[in-house]
Amino acid sequence: MTFSLRPAYDDPRTAQLVDRLRDYLDGELADYEREHGLTDSGGRLTRADLEPVWRRSIELGFYGIHLPNEHGGQNLTFSQLAALKEELGASGRVLSHSVLGDMGGPLRAGDILKHATEHQLDTYLLPLIRGERACCFSLTETDAGSDVRSMRTVAVPDGDGDGYRLTGHKVFSSAGPFADFAIVVARMAGTGEAEDDKPSFSAFLVDLDSPGCRVEDGVTPMSGEHIESDIVLDDCYVPAANLMGAEGDGLRIALGRVTTNRLLHCPTVLGLTRRALDLTLQRARTRKVAGGRPLVSLQAIQHKLADMATDLYAARSMTYAALKALDEGRDVRTEAFMCKLFVAESCFRILDEAVQIHGKEGLTQGNEVEFMFRKVRMFRVLTGTSEIQRNGIAKLLAPGA
Repeated sequence: MTFSLRPAYDDPRTAQLVDRLRDYLDGELADYEREHGLTDSGGRLTRADLEPVWRRSIELGFYGIHLPNEHGGQNLTFSQLAALKEELGASGRVLSHSVLGDMGGPLRAGDILKHATEHQLDTYLLPLIRGERACCFSLTETDAGSDVRSMRTVAVPDGDGDGYRLTGHKVFSSAGPFADFAIVVARMAGTGEAEDDKPSFSAFLVDLDSPGCRVEDGVTPMSGEHIESDIVLDDCYVPAANLMGAEGDGLRIALGRVTTNRLLHCPTVLGLTRRALDLTLQRARTRKVAGGRPLVSLQAIQHKLADMATDLYAARSMTYAALKALDEGRDVRTEAFMCKLFVAESCFRILDEAVQIHGKEGLTQGNEVEFMFRKVRMFRVLTGTSEIQRNGIAKLLAPGA
């Protein structure tokens, strides 16, 4: 893998898909965003903003492209999907998250299709793939983030045995403002209440317009994006047909592809960092310093740019090496921890330098580099903090230590 700010691919299929995606992102989608004034990454989006992108992405074959052929996808390898996710991150498009279905669509649903019954497929997941419905994933609670076993949301079997009553408060439900239903993980009542009692968790499909279910505005993260919701459940009835898998399968379903998902978050951040480096190079070439020379003529700036490019090359190379191994069916748990750690930390360093080189403009809200700095800073915490990644690496290197 060679270094480039506009990567080429040896695999003809990947190259073709990336070229088609770039054309859409730089053409139709860019035009759509300009026409509708959707140029501020911190603005408040609506479902009406997203739905036309879902429909057009379906027509172009991008929405749910990673899925198996039987569900309308193209059965992509992880490496091929990563290449597309990287382009989304590098595009600078506000609605890029809706093209493959990450914002409430097939990518947000994750791998739950293989756990779904025929009823759940017909009622929830196939309409999701067709862009008719949208979902969010509700696992995190105020005091149950990294330690998901501390969750307090409880599922009580309904008295007549045909369903469950859910009570609890979920936070950080990404895509919640646009969703029709949530994948909710709850602790089964009567389990985990004693010190030596192991809790049991189950996963449910919950219609967000159900009595006893309330969707509230979530906190606004430092990125400024209004994409989070709180899901408040108060004795909310969920039919037995909406239980995913069996009782007690909730964490297995929710976290079953954690290694894969950890890896697949990295390419989007790599793409975003790629764009930041490109913008910084443009800034260094055009910004004049004393004497009328360009900023890039200063050796201090040259060294910063060299370090930024080297960090990006290293992070990207190790990520795609791990994805290739995953495609080959190898165990990449250690590598996934390493990639998440290295990408988060190195890309943050790159963005920090990008802000520095942009000077006062880099500190100004509305400047794209300033937004990307805040976005990448979040990645050091989201989907597992850097400290958790280090714990995982150490545990796998020295089991029992």
